[in-house]
Amino acid sequence: MTYALRRRLYSAAVIIGFFVVWELACVIFHIKEIVLPRPSQVFATLWLQAPAIWPHTVQTLYTTLVGFALGIVSGVLLGVLIGSSRLAYDTGYPLLIGFSSIPKVAVVPIFVLWFGAGTVPAVLTAMIMSLFPIVVNVATGLATTEPELEDVMKALRATKLDILFNVGLPRAMPYFFASLKVSVTLAFVGTVIAETVASNQGIGNLMMIASSSFDVPLVFAGLLVLALLGVGLYAIFSLIEGRVIGWARRKDGADFA
Repeated sequence: MTYALRRRLYSAAVIIGFFVVWELACVIFHIKEIVLPRPSQVFATLWLQAPAIWPHTVQTLYTTLVGFALGIVSGVLLGVLIGSSRLAYDTGYPLLIGFSSIPKVAVVPIFVLWFGAGTVPAVLTAMIMSLFPIVVNVATGLATTEPELEDVMKALRATKLDILFNVGLPRAMPYFFASLKVSVTLAFVGTVIAETVASNQGIGNLMMIASSSFDVPLVFAGLLVLALLGVGLYAIFSLIEGRVIGWARRKDGADFA
């Protein structure tokens, strides 16, 4: 059995063990469903109410991906600007930190006033939630580019754009992909926050309605759907990362066996 296969089996065993311990704890300590439903109840709810949950899942995934895509474009542009210019760094970075410190739940009502309730506030909330890690990591990647590489490019009469596209951005790719895996989970958080406040669709809205009717298994089913979506997108970006910047990733543990 290879190291990679053993690692996957161990990971699967830990995940299954978590749900088994959860189930046993609820049975042994007689925990009521309204406090903490058993995993079997959550999975049963997810299966039985799948037709009702599915449209909300599609809406949340669509909103998150649109907001995340806008966050990537905006974050890369801001990161390149801040990482390439000392003036932009000195002026833009404090503003960015100050904006990121504002609780996003306080921004959602403003978006509702501007654009009305619905998908747009959720998209914008997902975008601003995913923006900050991308900006910081892209700017950091550009700022940590070796001066020697820039000196070589300048000796070859390369322009600033040549240095940016041939040295700066490739060297910032590991930072960029690391930020994507963090930002995509934050985008889901932003979407759910907006859906609970200003939408009649999505997993966030579904969970809010379920909690108001004390349907706790449905609330946990919504949480499980969000977790699965987040893990799925994380895995997709990890796969893309391995294809694009495999040279920058840590070696498999089998090399050290």
